[in-house]
Amino acid sequence: MLLGSAVLEAVWATALGLSGNLTILMPTLVFTVTATLSMVGLGLAIRCIPLGTAYSVWVGIGAALTVGWAMVTGNESFSVLRLFFIGGIVACAAGLKALPALAPDESHPLTPSGGLSQLPVVGNARRVTDDEQTQRPV
Repeated sequence: MLLGSAVLEAVWATALGLSGNLTILMPTLVFTVTATLSMVGLGLAIRCIPLGTAYSVWVGIGAALTVGWAMVTGNESFSVLRLFFIGGIVACAAGLKALPALAPDESHPLTPSGGLSQLPVVGNARRVTDDEQTQRPV
């Protein structure tokens, strides 16, 4: 799902470049449809893959494919060094995807089970209890 979504990212980025600032109908339609499908695919992928990893892979693969296509079509110049760096992007994205997904630390204050109520108190602030919160006048 994520790789398909990354391919669609490359398609929409290319279509956007061909759309003449969204004034040419066909590339604009391709951009709109593929951008929507790409975002939906990313959204579905983050159900199974951590957001940071999924987004990094999505952007990295999409960017590499976009630049690769631009070099193949002659819109960007080809060089071995450019190819080397694109390969680095792909290798890093593959490395992130290959890492095992660790369960979130349940004691971390920003995890859903930790909630924002477990954030540390800073300065002279005092944490308001749930009882005080419900008795506060509106």
